[in-house]
Amino acid sequence: MLSTAEGVYPALVLNADFRPLSYFPLSTWSWQDTVKAVFMDRVNVVSEYEHQVHSPSFAMQLPSVIALRRYVPLQRKPAFTRFNVFLRDSFTCQYCGNGFRAEDLTFDHVIPRARGGRTTWENVVTACAPCNLWKGHRLPRKADMFPLRKPVRPSNYLLQERGRAFPPNFLHESWRDFLYWDTELDA
Repeated sequence: MLSTAEGVYPALVLNADFRPLSYFPLSTWSWQDTVKAVFMDRVNVVSEYEHQVHSPSFAMQLPSVIALRRYVPLQRKPAFTRFNVFLRDSFTCQYCGNGFRAEDLTFDHVIPRARGGRTTWENVVTACAPCNLWKGHRLPRKADMFPLRKPVRPSNYLLQERGRAFPPNFLHESWRDFLYWDTELDA
């Protein structure tokens, strides 16, 4: 069970369509923010923990899953961030094909900036440090190193799908029905 001393009872936050706002990072709120949202009538409580919070005149089960009352549309274009590049590339070096933790990755300009390459979705790929160092400022054909997948601007949908493959460290059992409800079931 989660410790109240640490203040840990996160709530999974679903959009009004009952899909998580994001899979990676998983959309969660602290129990304090969740309780405030319940009292401000901004969310519906979908599932609860067994733990309660108390005031002198009130007791409430802590919500484990909440759904926003109003639908929040996703941004049309995902932000160009280092993390989103890693997520697009599934935390895999696009040169050697090995998977890594985010802290062990860098990104590489396929066409180096020194050669006129720009920092865009279409020219940046995930790379491990050894491959990035080996390629250096050379063009792919000079280094004989080509990305496994052509770098493209991802959709929000693609990033959400990739994020689902990397579950967070903590998944409360009440969350499972909402995280993977649209995946294909085993026969």
